[in-house]
Formats: sequence, C-alpha cells, structure tokens
Amino acid sequence: MTARILILSLCLLAGSAFIAMSSRSEPTMIRESFDSFPAHIGEWGGRDAPMDKEALELLRVDDHLSRYYASNAGVVGLYVGFFRSQRQGSAIHSPLNCLPGAGWDPIQRSYLNITIGTQNIEVNKIIIQKGLEKQLVLYWYQGHGRTIASEYWGKVYSVVDAIRINRTDAAIIRVTSAVAGSDVGAELRAEASAVGFVQSVYPLLSSHLPE
Repeated sequence: MTARILILSLCLLAGSAFIAMSSRSEPTMIRESFDSFPAHIGEWGGRDAPMDKEALELLRVDDHLSRYYASNAGVVGLYVGFFRSQRQGSAIHSPLNCLPGAGWDPIQRSYLNITIGTQNIEVNKIIIQKGLEKQLVLYWYQGHGRTIASEYWGKVYSVVDAIRINRTDAAIIRVTSAVAGSDVGAELRAEASAVGFVQSVYPLLSSHLPE
C-alpha cells in the first residue's frame, strides 16, 4: 500500500509540474526541413507520396515526410512526423491507434533490435492485415538523441524533458514493407527489406530531428 501511495504521489507531482510549465514557450531548435531530405539514399530511390489535407489536419504535425523508396531489395514506405511541441493538444499518434481506423488490423506485435554501425536500436515490429493484404511495419519515436520503441516511455521522457529542458519536440518514424506471398519466407523478406532501409536512412535523420 505504501509503495502505491508513493508512486501515485510521484505521478501527481510530475503531472503538476508539467501543467505548471505548459504555459512556458519552448525554445526554437535549429533543424533542417524535410523538404531537403534526400530522394536517393544509397541504392534506394524515392518518390513523394503526398498525404491528403484531412489526414494532416488530424495528425497536427509541424513537418512531415511521406515517401516511397525502391531498390533491388524491394519497396518500402517512409513516414516521419515531427512535432515542435506536444503541448496545447498536439501529440504523437501511435500507429496502433491510427491503423485500425484505416482498415488495417494489427495481427502480430513484437520488438526488433537493429544494428546500425556500432549502435543498436530497438523498434516496434507489427504485422498488419487488410483483407488478403499484409504489411510489416517498423516504427519508433525519436527526440533529444533518444530512440524509443515504447509508447509508455515516450510519454515519460516527454514529461521529464518538459521539466528538465522545457522541450517536448519529438518525432515518429514509420517504415512499411509489403508482405508479398503466403509462403513461410514472405515475412522474412519483408523484414529484411525494411531493416536494410532503416540501416540506410537512420543516420540521415539526426539533422532533421534536433538533439
């Protein structure tokens, strides 16, 4: 009982501090717009996939990137949504909440570790299905030099950073790859394509996402 009271008290204290700081204006961080994001990344060639106005109004992003990239390894979709602030009603939407509204049913969920140079990042991996169509989705949250898979810890860090450095800017990065075929290796091929792309694109994100 004592532990529960202590946890509740800490949560209330953090929430009160966050509310007290919500009226403070956040510093403007220097970053490159996604307009300058490379259309060609190694062997991957990209083309824009414009989002409709209604979707953008719902997401309330301050900057975004929506593009398809293709190579001999396959075709992947890349979406990055950046928020300068998550105050005043703006917040990152989890794909687990958005995809069902678009008719996609998440049928598998797990975490995946990806090695990028000397770094190792953890991302969410989900398989989604609409009718007979399946896609593999990798996504994570990124901000202030952190790469986070957990929605829960993403919210925790948002509160902590609002108190510590008066910043709540962050981004969601999502990579999709079609699961082509019904054979045993179909998901493995989709995963290999998505992982290969993540390894290529991840180092390019830092200049567009302030640390």
